[in-house]
Amino acid sequence: MKSDILTEKHQLGLGGVAIGTAFEKLTDEQSYEVLRKAWDLGIRYYDTSPWYGLTKSERRFGNFLKDQNRDEFVFSTKVGRLFTEVPESQVPPTMWKAPLHYDFEHNYTADAIRKSIDESLERTGLNHIDIVYIHDLSEDQVGDRYPYYLEQAKKGAFKVLSELRDQGVIKAWGMGVNKIEPILDCLEAADPDICLSATQYSILEHEDAVGRLLPAVKSAGVKLVSGAGYNSGFINGRPRYNYKDVIPKGMTEKRDKIIAVAQKYQIDIVDAALQFVLAADEFASIIPGASKPEQVQGNVDALHRNIPSDFWKELKSEGLIYEKAQIPQ
Repeated sequence: MKSDILTEKHQLGLGGVAIGTAFEKLTDEQSYEVLRKAWDLGIRYYDTSPWYGLTKSERRFGNFLKDQNRDEFVFSTKVGRLFTEVPESQVPPTMWKAPLHYDFEHNYTADAIRKSIDESLERTGLNHIDIVYIHDLSEDQVGDRYPYYLEQAKKGAFKVLSELRDQGVIKAWGMGVNKIEPILDCLEAADPDICLSATQYSILEHEDAVGRLLPAVKSAGVKLVSGAGYNSGFINGRPRYNYKDVIPKGMTEKRDKIIAVAQKYQIDIVDAALQFVLAADEFASIIPGASKPEQVQGNVDALHRNIPSDFWKELKSEGLIYEKAQIPQ
């Protein structure tokens, strides 16, 4: 029986990449303003990872959430890297603007997974974790060592997380990756409940997921959570795409065409981007990050915005949305 831990009230969550200083040196105070705004607006699903800010994001989420009623929210974090405190001079170069002083190693063995969960509980101060995602077990992160780490996870992470779920220590587990193949590999080898799919399904880029990912998870009874549904800010006009500075050829033009159609219907592309993802039956939640409280407000507004059906029909007729993609009804 697959987990239905994420209900309709968790459709919109808050992701922790920005709070981990991915894009700017967010202070503790600024991060708590974002978290407070999310809580006050009724957001009750929070996702982070020890990777974000080299444990900084996880600590910030924990510091805020430990004062809330634990039964009121769903919390997910990730495993797959172990962290060791080091002098500032030995912190490896990463995407984080202001990380804590840690080095890391990829490790998907059973012992490493248990250790990672214990350390996450210690950092956050929470008494349990609801969902555990196996993080970045994907070629874009581990390169040609992917087959090696996949075998390690089959013997370690996959088995131990199923055991912890069956024991009631966690409620659900799955992959948290930027590619489709690792989710398919996991479905073939194990029994995950829910997977976090980042960068694979957005209003700008979704054809491959419609063809391969969505049918596979539907057949397995597995739900998806959308990460990077705004292509890490590109939809909002940021000069980056899926966490990288290189914009794929033709994507700026495609975005601008969608914006032009949205303006005709007096809506924003963010409204469309968020509702497009959630229109797919396989997605239980979308978890955009935020570095400012007003971005959280914008996401909540987008969730409830009324979008005319003619808008979606026009996008399909113009070839701006794949003909087989689900659209809001």
